[in-house]
Amino acid sequence: MSERGIDNAGRGIRRPGIRPRPSLWRRLDVSARIAFPAASTALLLLMMAAPLGLTGQAALQAAVGLACVFFWSLYRPASMPPMAVFLLGLLADLLSDAPVGVAVLTLLVLHGMAMRWRRVLARQGFLVVWLVFSGLALGAALLEWLLTAALTFRLLPPGPAIFLGVLAAGLYPVLAVPLIRAHQTLAEPDHA
Repeated sequence: MSERGIDNAGRGIRRPGIRPRPSLWRRLDVSARIAFPAASTALLLLMMAAPLGLTGQAALQAAVGLACVFFWSLYRPASMPPMAVFLLGLLADLLSDAPVGVAVLTLLVLHGMAMRWRRVLARQGFLVVWLVFSGLALGAALLEWLLTAALTFRLLPPGPAIFLGVLAAGLYPVLAVPLIRAHQTLAEPDHA
């Protein structure tokens, strides 16, 4: 058995050698690394749904969901597929008092936008990524407000939607620090 590689010209080459069969622990490690982004986001959503007595806790839960889905969709897209985003949105809908489907659609649209601009944004500095997320968070809050108004057949005040967008934009740098560290650890476990 030989290992395939790519030379400097982009051609496939074969490297001699035998690759050992992955052990059970190695396969579990790989599975845990793949599942970490969605599982940690779900855990954060559950923690934000706990009765913490915080003012604006529902908006905080939505902001955490937006920031985590955007970050992981941008930097580990294989670990945040659309089905995982759908399930996270469903969890967020079930934990909140919003109509079912609002967070699902909002998170899927945010995920799609992150995936669409991923190649450009992943090479940019933090400030550019944060500014783009801030704009997308305001757009997601507006979409959530419109969907909630349409599904409840009421015109809702725009204040909570603006608060959600600003809160998500302000929360992103706070969440980005541990998320970046987790991303680096997932990418290079030997340097953790």
